[in-house]
Amino acid sequence: MQKAILIYFVFVNLAAFIVYGFDKLRSRKGAQRVSERELFTFSLIGGFLGATLAMALFKHKTSKTSFLLKHIAIMLIWIIGIVYYFLELNELNFLR
Repeated sequence: MQKAILIYFVFVNLAAFIVYGFDKLRSRKGAQRVSERELFTFSLIGGFLGATLAMALFKHKTSKTSFLLKHIAIMLIWIIGIVYYFLELNELNFLR
């Protein structure tokens, strides 16, 4: 189960990184862009690390305050969820 979760997170973060990079490339060319809703969807389904890395590396969406605030909120939700998961897992292992 944990291996499947790890594979999922690697895949979704790689996909998020690629989509953010693709959107940056499209913005430079003046072509049709990936919607912010779609970009946020990648973060919401677990690709927040790949999205953050792409934002930093490509300097993409970093000057848009409303986008950054929403992205940070998604990251915080994921971080809280991950910490809670590991605390619960640790507590369950402690009880065994």
